[in-house]
Amino acid sequence: MSSPAVQARPALTHDDLDEALQSIQIPACPAVVAEVMREAQKDDPDMRVLARVIASDVGMSAMAIKLANSALFRATSPVKSVSQAVNRLGISNVLSVVIAAALRSASASLPSELMDPFWNRAATLALSTAVIARCHMGVSAENAYTFALFHDAAIPVMMTHYPQYGAVYAAAQASGRPLVADELAHFPCSHPTVGWLLARNWGLPPVLAAAIRFHHEPDIFSKPDDSLTPEALGMMAVTLVAEHVLAECIGDTGGELDTGLAQQAMAYLGTSDQDLDDFRERVAAAIR
Repeated sequence: MSSPAVQARPALTHDDLDEALQSIQIPACPAVVAEVMREAQKDDPDMRVLARVIASDVGMSAMAIKLANSALFRATSPVKSVSQAVNRLGISNVLSVVIAAALRSASASLPSELMDPFWNRAATLALSTAVIARCHMGVSAENAYTFALFHDAAIPVMMTHYPQYGAVYAAAQASGRPLVADELAHFPCSHPTVGWLLARNWGLPPVLAAAIRFHHEPDIFSKPDDSLTPEALGMMAVTLVAEHVLAECIGDTGGELDTGLAQQAMAYLGTSDQDLDDFRERVAAAIR
């Protein structure tokens, strides 16, 4: 598959960033995330340190064990302890677990009737995305999992800071309208921009931050921004395909499914009808 020619796209101006930053407070990187990142960046990370961090929180412990026992790892025997889970997950997936727990904690004050389905869907989408990513050469399942889990994480941040955001979000979900269009009609920024700022503020890899920023651009596969590497485009593409497959498997779009963009993602990846049938089977088995 040949990649489309890269075309530069106007960068966010200082005025754009100032407006976004003045209107919304980006949560500081939690200490637990920073600690795991420091350990992960060492030449020889100590898995015992990571296990201690995970074990210090009941929610993180349960999340780690559940992920380690998921279809993503195709393990023959279940893990029963945090240390076993950490060893099976590896550095990248442990970091994803810690980030997910920190994000859920940051949105704990929001209505559970909105946030519980939001985070449950994010976890299901991340697992489905990683399963599909494993079928594509050159797309890291671990990185795709992290992107799918994190790419809409700015929605709770905006909901926390804009009192009317919950109503806008619920209306977009109910109507099937693109959420970004409604955000820009009511607020000075959209969740891809805020998500980009959040990813940068938390020290996540630039490739992940760039993918978050552009994941709703309608022409991103035909005219990709010059900050988007093939890795970033691959992460976005498999996530879009996973959203499409999930909508068919369980009838859940989360109000974010863009059919046109999903079709472009499939063309970018070279996805055939036979591939889609295979993905449906794999995703259905994984989410069971």
